[in-house]
Formats: sequence, structure tokens, C-alpha cells
Amino acid sequence: MKAATLRLFLSLHTWVGLLAGMALFIAFYAGAITVFSHEIADWNRRGPSAETPRDPVGRSQQLLDDLLKQHPQAAESVYLVLPGEHGPQPSAYWFEASTGASRRFTFEQQDRLKEDAFGQDFIEFIYDLHFTAGLPKPFGTYLFGVVCLLYGLALVSGVVVYAPTLVKSLFALRTGRNVKRLWQDAHNAIGMLSLPFHVIFAWSGAVLALGLALLIPFQYLVYNGKLLQLLERDFYGAPQVAAAHVAKPKLPVAELLRRGHAAMPALEVEGVSLVNIGDAHARATLYGVIEQRRLNQLGSVTLDAATGALIDQVSPRTMTPGMVMLRGLQALHFGNFGHEAVKWLYFALGLAGAFLFYSGNLLWIESRRKRRQLEQPRRTRVMAALTLGVCLGCIAGVSAVFVAGALAPGWGRPIYYSVFGACLLWACLRQPARAGHELLCLCALTTALIPLAGWVGNGESLFAATWRGHWHRFFVDAIALALALAYWRMAIATLARGRNGDLNSVWALR
Repeated sequence: MKAATLRLFLSLHTWVGLLAGMALFIAFYAGAITVFSHEIADWNRRGPSAETPRDPVGRSQQLLDDLLKQHPQAAESVYLVLPGEHGPQPSAYWFEASTGASRRFTFEQQDRLKEDAFGQDFIEFIYDLHFTAGLPKPFGTYLFGVVCLLYGLALVSGVVVYAPTLVKSLFALRTGRNVKRLWQDAHNAIGMLSLPFHVIFAWSGAVLALGLALLIPFQYLVYNGKLLQLLERDFYGAPQVAAAHVAKPKLPVAELLRRGHAAMPALEVEGVSLVNIGDAHARATLYGVIEQRRLNQLGSVTLDAATGALIDQVSPRTMTPGMVMLRGLQALHFGNFGHEAVKWLYFALGLAGAFLFYSGNLLWIESRRKRRQLEQPRRTRVMAALTLGVCLGCIAGVSAVFVAGALAPGWGRPIYYSVFGACLLWACLRQPARAGHELLCLCALTTALIPLAGWVGNGESLFAATWRGHWHRFFVDAIALALALAYWRMAIATLARGRNGDLNSVWALR
């Protein structure tokens, strides 16, 4: 390949990586956490709420009855989550059509209905962070789709530029005084070894973020505004119908589950979507998984909630080709296959991907410094401040969201933005070396506070959780302590680099 072509691909790889790198850091760091969203939902539960009820279906029925009694308007749309994969206790989501908001309800220890702000503003916020980088929806989602396209360009250009030389030195991590070379080796090795997964993330992320936007031309130019109606079976399990405004009682949850099992015995039901409860046109759609050797294992059974009659059923074998591809991309993107081993693999890949983008920015800064003068170019100082503020601000902010979830439910969102904004401002005002050391110390502190906050919030320490077999609590706290130690070691290394490294560097302490 000609030298000019290589320089073009190198420039493309560098600038696309810089433009998308900081947003992708947030996506990968938050995405690594959301892989275990079900387990994290159980992290802050305590007392009876941490135990599986003797009659899970009866408990779910009681929750639904209490919700409809206190909030009759919730009958328009409720999603009932059964005990099991999503936690030991049932929960109910009420989707308010008037406001577009989703409200989550669970039981208190005294069997009283409560609105669970922990579930709304904690796990869901981190999930939104993965797709929007903290920007408002839907703008943030669509922007992230564009970022994923740039991400794909960076992958292609990186392979063109580095693949011929990386194959020979793929596992070479050259330690020594040349820290830049060590970081370069680590960056290249992680990038090449995880390349297949990054291709999956870039492709699936772009499709999931921009999918609805891509349907707009077909909706209005090809199908005369009827495309979304044709896709209702794919999205909801059956075509939607309007309320008849004729009162008719709904069958009990146990009876709906019995009839759903009769229609599709292999379906392991995880939740029930109920629409127009108490109306003659009430629908109940049972969602779950079908254990089989397929990437997509999702299935559903739609029943008439008043009579129990079967309306439709969808399984991986009966899905349309487009829905098979979409559900497969979702499974690949979130690691919803292969059980625990794949979840841990995706968690490691998420953290490794975050390091990939962080290290890429640092390498760009280091490669453009002036080695024979003390004053460094403004562009390197600005990029150093943005990299530290955005990346380390995200880490500290996410850890603060965990702390808020345990001590101040409902305050996770404003606390994240406050911590993130403060870190970004601090990185812009301080020397990069000092800001890096101080912000890494903050990351270590906030992450180490997660087990303590959980202990104060629910009265169960890490050791007590281990003794009682509350393994979700144990693993979250243990990983938090391990990450806190890693951030602390990085803070010490950053300070040592500032004191003992090259004086003609943006990372030097002057």
C-alpha cells in the first residue's frame, strides 16, 4: 500500500477515534455495568424483599391488585415482572400514556405498595447512559448512532494501518522506562484481540440507535404511513386494538400463565404485559425465553385477558427474518446468551473497551508533545483536560449513582450530572498531571464508598451478605473494592509520572 494511502487511513483512524472516543468511553463503561442489570437490581434489596416468596404467582397477583386499587388509571398499561431472573420479588411498571413516564412499584416489608425510585433512577439511568452518554433522549440516542458509525470507520482504518505489523508483535508488552511504548502495546493488543466484539458492538449499536429513524422514509414514502401498524406483531407479539369501553373482568394471573403454558410449553415466562385491564378488549402478552441453541431465545404468547383465548404466539422459529436479525443483534449487543460465562466476558470486554478509548486519547496527546520545549501546544492541553474530565468524570459519576441508589433513592440522575460537571470543570482548571491524580483519587474514593453505602442503606455488610448467600450483593461490593484499588494505583502512578517523568510533557508537574 502506498505511503500516502497509509497516512490517510492513519489520519482517519486518529481523528475519528478522538471525535467518538470519549462518548464511547461512557458507553462502554456504563455498558459493562448494565450487563449485570438484573443482579444489580438485587444489590440493594434487604429483609423479606431479598427472599423469594412461597407463592410467587400469588404475590404477583397481590401486587397487581394493590396497584390497580390505588391507581385505577394504571389499567391502561401495566407490565408485571414475575419473581425469578429479574429478582426474588415481583414488580410492576405502569406506563403513563399522558406523560410518557414509566413508574415502578414494589412491596415494602409490611406488604404495602410503594413506588420504587431506586429502580427508576438507578439502573435505568445507567442503561440510558450507555445509549445516550448522558444527553437528552431521543437526541442522545440518535447522536450515539452516528458515533457508532464513526466507531466502525475507526475500526476499519485501524485494521488497515496496524494489522500488518501487529500480527508479529501481538502479545508483546514491552515494559521499561518507555511508558508510551507500553501503553501503545496494550492499546494495540486489546484492540486486535477484541476486534470481533468491537465489530459486533459498532454494527449492533448503530442499528439499535438509528433503527427507528431508518424506518421513517419507508413509513411515509413506501407504506403511506402504515408501516408501524404492519410491524405491531413483531414489536408487541400481536396487532394492537383500541379499548371497547365495555367492562369485562380479567382472568387471574395464574390462569393466564396456565393458558400461556398450554399454548407454548417451552416458554419460561418472565413478565406479563397487560393492556386495557377490565375492558372487553383487554390483552395479556406473556414474554419470556425458550431455552435452545439459538442466539435469539425470546418468545411471547398473546391472550385475550378476559376470556383467555389465544390470539397469537411468537417464537424464534416463527419470527419474520427482519425480527430474527434484530433480536439476534440485541442478544449479541447485550450478551443475552450463554448465561453467566458470556456475561463475565462482556463485562471484561466493556472495561477493556473503555481503556482502549482512554488510552487512545492519551497516546495522541503524548505523540504530539514538543520534546524540546517546556510549554506544550494548546490543543494537547485541551485534549488532556477533556479526556480526564469526561472519562474520569464518568467513572466518579457512575460510582456516585450507586452510592445515591443506596442512601438517596431518586437522586442518582442529578448527582451524576453534578459530579460529572464538577470533574470536567476541575480538569479544565488544573494542570493535567494534578487533575489526573486528584480525579483518580476521587474515582477510588467514590467507588470504595459503594460497599459502605450499601451497608448503611440496608444494614447488611459485605461479610454478612456472604454469610447469608446474598451473592449479588457480595459480587457488586467485591468488584467495587477491586476497581477502587485499581484507580488508587493509577492515581499513584500518575503522580509518580508527574514528578519523575519528562519535564517537557503535558503530564509533568511544574
